[in-house]
Amino acid sequence: MNELRSALCPNLRSFQLIKDIWVGHFFAMASPCEVFVDHEDLFFAQKLFQMAKDNALRIEQKFSRYRENNIIFQINNADGRRIQVDEETSNLLDFAAACYEMSDGLFDITSGLLRKVWHFDGSDCLPDPHAVKMLLPRIGWEKIKWLRPYLTLPAGMEIDFGGIGKEYAVDKTAEILAQYLSTVAVPPSGVMINYGGDLFALGPRINGAPWHVGIDDPEATGEQIVVQIPFLKGGLATSGDARRCLLKEGIRYGHILNPRTGWPVLNTPRSVTVAAKTCMEAGMFATFAMLQGSEAKSFLEEQGVPFWLM
Repeated sequence: MNELRSALCPNLRSFQLIKDIWVGHFFAMASPCEVFVDHEDLFFAQKLFQMAKDNALRIEQKFSRYRENNIIFQINNADGRRIQVDEETSNLLDFAAACYEMSDGLFDITSGLLRKVWHFDGSDCLPDPHAVKMLLPRIGWEKIKWLRPYLTLPAGMEIDFGGIGKEYAVDKTAEILAQYLSTVAVPPSGVMINYGGDLFALGPRINGAPWHVGIDDPEATGEQIVVQIPFLKGGLATSGDARRCLLKEGIRYGHILNPRTGWPVLNTPRSVTVAAKTCMEAGMFATFAMLQGSEAKSFLEEQGVPFWLM
């Protein structure tokens, strides 16, 4: 029977039945990705998985800053020339502009340049302060001219959708799967998407029970969880420093950077998880909270969103 299934389903190794739920695995956007399908039909579940994987890889190809044949490369190498972008890219730029305004300039998609000097590899190697300072004149959304659908990026600057890309991929995948399920008259329950810890549940499990999502222990990441969240529908996103930080003389430097100073925001929580209607909204609030440093908890309380802070 296993040999027959392998012949019919060449991706079966990345697709397993675990406790009555089909779980598909793949790697995209520098993250392990999963799709959970609570349905007895293997082929139906695998179709949903393949649709999700195709969409995630499409978004990675289109918006990764590491590719040389996509719209981000065109923008970042325009040398000050005006670029016309498509509707999907325009929507992301509009969202990035809104995040910049709502965060008082702390959420800035032009700050990705700082990766040239910051390497959050768990070591104690801090960058040369002069090297950080030299990058600051090339950072700042306010220096960009964005008049949809035209973008003019000053020469030497870059944009980077890394802060919203995975969340967008999760929401877009959820939209595509929900549309497909509506065409085959199947309720959008029993499907959950997890791209590197950013999640969206289309609905509860088939029997109406919630999904159970574990929050990683930042002190023992990948080994144990600190709390389990019953989750029915919507987006869930986490921001934290468990996997990306530096430690120097007892001070932890997380990967959340202040674009005005070029240095990490200090006294942040180890992790912040937020639930919202969409994964992009959840990710936005989680990142905004980290940017508040020691005021993260009070900031989230003011927003009135469900959150879990470590």
